[in-house]
Order: sequence, then C-alpha cells, then structure tokens
Amino acid sequence: MVLAASDRFYPTTEQAELLHRTFGCVRYVWNKALAERTRRYKDEGKSTSYVDTAKWLTAWKKDAESEFLREVSNVALQQTLRAQQVAFNNFFAKRARFPRFKSRKKSRKSATFQNNAFTFRDGKLTLAKTSEPLSIVWHRPLPESAQPSTVTVSCDSAGRWFVSLLVEETITPTPSTGAVVGIDAGLDHLLTLSTGEKIANPRHERRDRRKLAKAQKTLSRKARGSQNRARARLGVARIHARIADRRRDNLHKVTTRLVRENQAIAIEDLTVRNMLGNHSLARAISDAAWSELRSMLEYKTGWYGRHLLLVDRWFPSSKLCSTPGCSYRNDKMPLNVRSWTCPRCGTVHDRDVNAAKNICAAGLAEQ
Repeated sequence: MVLAASDRFYPTTEQAELLHRTFGCVRYVWNKALAERTRRYKDEGKSTSYVDTAKWLTAWKKDAESEFLREVSNVALQQTLRAQQVAFNNFFAKRARFPRFKSRKKSRKSATFQNNAFTFRDGKLTLAKTSEPLSIVWHRPLPESAQPSTVTVSCDSAGRWFVSLLVEETITPTPSTGAVVGIDAGLDHLLTLSTGEKIANPRHERRDRRKLAKAQKTLSRKARGSQNRARARLGVARIHARIADRRRDNLHKVTTRLVRENQAIAIEDLTVRNMLGNHSLARAISDAAWSELRSMLEYKTGWYGRHLLLVDRWFPSSKLCSTPGCSYRNDKMPLNVRSWTCPRCGTVHDRDVNAAKNICAAGLAEQ
C-alpha cells in the first residue's frame, strides 16, 4: 500500500529561495500551458496531450523571455504538466470542473519531485539543485529500507514548510471485534453513537473567534501592498492554521478509536456542500468538518480491514422509532425537538441516540 508521510521541515535561506523560485516556475508553466491549450483548441480545434506540453516546455526554456525556467529542477515542471493532464482527463470524464489558472497570492505553493530529482539516504532527503539535506522533523520514523517514490514540498499560508513522501508500507489489519456502531453527526455533539455515547464538539473555531476577529480587523486597516499588511495577513493565517491543526488532531483521535473498537461503522451519506447553503448553520457545520471526518473513516477502515456502511441521505433516521418491532414514523421532526415519546410503544427517545440506532440498523440492512 502506498502511503503519504507528511512532516514539517525548516529550510535554510538558500533552500527557501530556491523553493520559492521553483513554486513560481511551476505556477508559470501551469498557466502558460493552460493558456496555450485553451487557445489551441479554440482557434485550431486541436486537443493537447502531455507529450505536446512537454515539447512546449523544452522550447520555453530556450526562449530568452523564459530562460529562468532553467534555474529550477526540470522534473518539478514536468510534474505540473502531468498534473494538468490529469486535471483535463477528470474534466472530460465529468469528475471535475475545467482547470483554472493559478494565482500568485491565493494558490497553493507546492512542487512535486520524482525519485530522479532527489536522494534519500539514512533518513536524509536532498532535493535536486540543493547542496544540503532538508532539516525535517519526523513525527514518526519511516519503515526500514523505505525508498520514497515521490516527494512534494509545500509552503502554507502561515509560512510553514511541509514535505510529503510517498512510500510503500504494509499495514496489518487489526483483529476482528464483531462490534457494529451507528453514528449520527451533529452540532451540539460532534458525534452520537448508537451505544448512547455522545462525543463532545470542541468548536475549535469558536474558541479562537475573538482572537481571529481582532487579527482580521488589524489586517483590514493596513494599506494594500505594504509590508505591514503582509505581516498582518500572516498573523491571520497562523490563527487559521492553529484552528485547523487542532480540529484535524481531534478528528484523527476520534476516528482512530472508532475504527479500532468496531468492525463496521454506519454513517449517513451527507452532502455537506449543499448543507452549507444554510447560512445560519454554515459556520458551525464547517467547524465540525463532517467531510474530513468521513474521509478519515473511509481510508482508515480500508487500512485496518473494517467496513464503512453508508446510509442514504434521505433516510428518516430522526423520525423513526428505533424500538425493535415498532418502526413508528413521525410526519415532522423540527430541529428544536431534542427528545420525543413514541405514541405507539411509549418509548422516550433522545433524538440523536435514536437516529444513531436507526442508522446502525439501516447500514446493516443494506449489506
């Protein structure tokens, strides 16, 4: 199994300057190739392949106007053309929208190197055109004799540097537990389990909302294009990064525990993007990060030999009575109703626990 190990590193001044130039060249090649592909199809009616764009890159490096492309690794430039070809393939297959131009300020700063553009020996990674290995802080050791096939270097909006290595790793499935749990995602509680347990919603964004508002107010007062504005923007980005890191750490802990304790996990197949259209709840839904939660459950259940059961988003989990043999269904169930009594069997239900039980039963029924 190919896994990505992502770690922070601290570049020297020379390395940082080279990588920033590489990011700029990657963006330049992407935009120039995208513009030429679009023009070629519009004016000449011709499609473009990766081989065509690779020939263009060779010509651009010989052109006096763009000869600066020679200063960085050619592999990183070729990789961005391959990524653009994948983006177009996804667009034509209707899996994604049309590729967009990259912005200097807003687009992600990253560059990808294949194994012919770096060396990895004794846990030290050295990129092409650099004289020293990167100073990486490993959060966990790589498998012995691991040889990365691809390395991606990036710098986020908070100025932090990361390196992601694709390595081949074998994950042993954990012993079967036989337990099955249903999960109801919410806002008052992050998750409610069919066992009756409720996992608290940390509300990471709310905790730093006042600090974030103050930093954004300071940013709004700075003159555009000034160094003061750049520093203020960095301050806002660092607060956002802190919030995202805490949220991701909590989700990792919760999902890892659920996967280890249960053989099968049932969840609703929610369309979070559509739910964000509710402007009164959009901020809270974004902070709960339901999409990231589901993504973690998907790949972790695959790793450890578990099963993720998806229940249809229109399944009336909150309206049904979960008592065995009852299955009474309410016509309406407003969000402000947190508990209710079944008129048929007389059972008093906690709204979220009842929904989690129904999701668990529906997930098993669809298997």
